[in-house]
Amino acid sequence: MKQYRKKQALETAISGVFLLLGLITVGCVLLICAYLIISGIPAIREIGLAKFLFGPVWASTSKTNPQYGILPFILTSVYGTAGAIVLGVPIGFFTAVYLAKLAPPRIKTLLSSAVSMLSGIPSVVYGLVGMLVLVPGIRKLFQVPDGASLLAAIIVLAIMILPSIIKVSVTALEAVPKEYEDASLALGATPVETYLRVSVPAAKSGIAAAVVLGVGRAIGEAMAVMMVSGNACNMPSLFESVRFLTTAVASEMSYSSGLQRQALFSIALVLFFFIMLINATLNYFLKRDKEG
Repeated sequence: MKQYRKKQALETAISGVFLLLGLITVGCVLLICAYLIISGIPAIREIGLAKFLFGPVWASTSKTNPQYGILPFILTSVYGTAGAIVLGVPIGFFTAVYLAKLAPPRIKTLLSSAVSMLSGIPSVVYGLVGMLVLVPGIRKLFQVPDGASLLAAIIVLAIMILPSIIKVSVTALEAVPKEYEDASLALGATPVETYLRVSVPAAKSGIAAAVVLGVGRAIGEAMAVMMVSGNACNMPSLFESVRFLTTAVASEMSYSSGLQRQALFSIALVLFFFIMLINATLNYFLKRDKEG
């Protein structure tokens, strides 16, 4: 009886610790959200919501006529993230299918190690390699004045999201019960048909989670993007220097003050809600597919 009470007390204590840690996590998110709202709303009120979100010009350091329109940053972030997903998701997905279902053990071990190393490379190294190799390559290949552009940022982001997509997708595919595949093979399907038509649909929730992680990594990246995109306040064009929402905050925060500093917090607030909106949308479609 005493042993049972001790065990129950221990389980209660451990449950309390887990609950406390969960509340701390939720509290941190709420604190960040509250801080961004408190810091970002004043600038939006002063500038005007429509003028801030849809203004085409950002000239925060102008002495005579400062302007705080972030439409170029929003569009650049949308195009850059979409381009990275279009390039990175198919490569990551098919790599994950190969590693989980088709690769021989030695090749799987080798490629898995390479993917793990890729995920451990700092962002600044991606940016440095892109600046020294990718940017001059784009300039020579497409005969443009400067290779630091949206295209360079898209390629770097596509490479950076690969480890997240591959690792999570491999885990999801390996968790599919083998009985599903055995039944498909017994009905006459080829191994490739089985993996693509049985294993992948069964693992779609994990693969969707991998895509969400990739989107979050692409939207939130700043350092590597700043080094290869040119960091200029232009409307997005594939071969023009551009500035993302993240790089707008990172490039000006160190010397900002007054309304400019408040506007940077407003950009961070827009970025925060932008990420939340994307995650909520993807989770909605994922839950709808499960219910269907």
